[in-house]
Amino acid sequence: MLVSEVMATALEFVAPDATVQEAAVLMAELEVSALPVGSARDLQGVLTDKDILFRVVAEGRNSADVRVREVMSSTAFTCAETDTLAEALDLMSAYHVRRLPVLNASGDVSGWITLTDISRAMLLETGAIGAALEELSAPDRAA
Repeated sequence: MLVSEVMATALEFVAPDATVQEAAVLMAELEVSALPVGSARDLQGVLTDKDILFRVVAEGRNSADVRVREVMSSTAFTCAETDTLAEALDLMSAYHVRRLPVLNASGDVSGWITLTDISRAMLLETGAIGAALEELSAPDRAA
């Protein structure tokens, strides 16, 4: 299965000059734990909830005064739409990240894939979930 079959394509980017407070509000509204920084054509990094926790909150900084570019992870590990889920998972494992921006053939960000997306897809692909549900709903199973 390819990354393009599983990735989320609805992305919100945060500007590097936005405040961390603005980014945190956006993350809360979207119910996400990370945002790509920049734009689809100019990926500058990734801001995660851990970046905010460790580089702002733990240091006692005011999130309204700190800019995203000051605390984001500027190295953004990426994968391609044409990568397999196993390849994306290998990248995540090698770099100890839980999400990857996905690049199209032009090098623009076209999506976002998370460890949860990959896990869900692999479970469905192997039939493990279907088999478990079938077993649970078998008529001879005592309630």
